[in-house]
Amino acid sequence: MTFSFDTALAWLELAGIFFFAVSGSLLAARKQFDLMGSLLLASLVSLGGGVIRDIILNAGPPAAFSNPAYLVPPLLATGLVYFLFSSVQRYTSLLTLFDAAGLALFCITGTLKALSYGMNPVSAALLGVTTAVGGGLLRDITANEVPRLFDARDLYALPALLGAVLTAILWELRAFDPFSACAVAALVFAFRVVAWRRSWRIPLAVRGWHRLGLEPGNSRGRD
Repeated sequence: MTFSFDTALAWLELAGIFFFAVSGSLLAARKQFDLMGSLLLASLVSLGGGVIRDIILNAGPPAAFSNPAYLVPPLLATGLVYFLFSSVQRYTSLLTLFDAAGLALFCITGTLKALSYGMNPVSAALLGVTTAVGGGLLRDITANEVPRLFDARDLYALPALLGAVLTAILWELRAFDPFSACAVAALVFAFRVVAWRRSWRIPLAVRGWHRLGLEPGNSRGRD
């Protein structure tokens, strides 16, 4: 490789933490949490997936607790939403966009870290998906929301799986570099947002959308 793996991974992860943290603070604002609640929800969603990953990898103290730099993005995100949220109207769209950006980066960083610890490509991709969706799952449960991971009207894990698989393949082909990382992240982000805007779905656990009142004409509106 012609670039510093550790440096690239750190910057990708910090960017993902910030994007996820903004989504957490936006949800906290929508739920009318106080400032401390906003900071805690931002920290939970942005650091939770990485903590789960590091525990599974047995990588020692999770990076969120051993690297003070990881605490800066949640603080910045909380302050940003605090000062700008009153002028933000389309908060649902913004929340989804920031969440999609965090998802796109975390499925890459989770897979890369797993590969660097010697996991096989299949296991690494699965851990990449876990890293990407773990924080969002914790965020939604804490905020008493239906987790997007289990929402039949939304594609959440599938874009992350695509990004994790592509990352593992590129790694095995020794073709992973900053340019391919950006391409994978852009693809995952676009897939997630387009699926959300167009209400793309995958089959339910039982045949027939009517079982949950999900007929084509009864799709959820997007604001």
